[in-house]
Amino acid sequence: MQIHTHSIEDYISQIPEERKEVFRKLFDTVQDNLPKGFISNTSYGMVGWAVPLEIYPAGYHCSPGSPLPFISLASQKNFIALYHMGIYAKPDLLDWFVNEFPKHSKRKLDMGKSCIRFKKMDEIPFDLIAEVSKKMTVEDWIECYESNFKR
Repeated sequence: MQIHTHSIEDYISQIPEERKEVFRKLFDTVQDNLPKGFISNTSYGMVGWAVPLEIYPAGYHCSPGSPLPFISLASQKNFIALYHMGIYAKPDLLDWFVNEFPKHSKRKLDMGKSCIRFKKMDEIPFDLIAEVSKKMTVEDWIECYESNFKR
C-alpha cells in the first residue's frame, strides 16, 4: 500500500483510521529523539527523515539532487514499517538493536535488512524506537553512508 503525497500530514490522513494514532505516535517518537540536523520529508511513498542538501549537497546517490534518506515510516497493507538505514549500514547498531529488542517486546523481532515490521499496533516498543533514533548524528550517518555506499 503506497500513499502518494508531498505532505506528512496528508500522508497520515490517508492511513487507515485504526492505525493513525499509533502511526502519529511512532512519527513523533522518532521526530522528538533524532539528533539535530535531520529534516522530516516525504519520499518513495513514505514519510521520513533525511540529511538536507544544505548539509550534504552530494545528496543520495540513487536519486541525485535528493536529500540523503536516513529513517522512513510506511503504513503497509498488514503492518507499519520503520526503515532505519543506520541499522542496515552499521553492523554494530544492528547487533545492538537485535539484542535490545527482546528487552522491550514479548514479540519476536520481524525484520528485514533495514525494515522493522510492526503488525500488532499495541505492542510497538516506543522506548526502544526513541533510543535507536538517538544513536546516529547527521555526521555519523554521512560518514557511514560514504564508507558503505558512495562510490
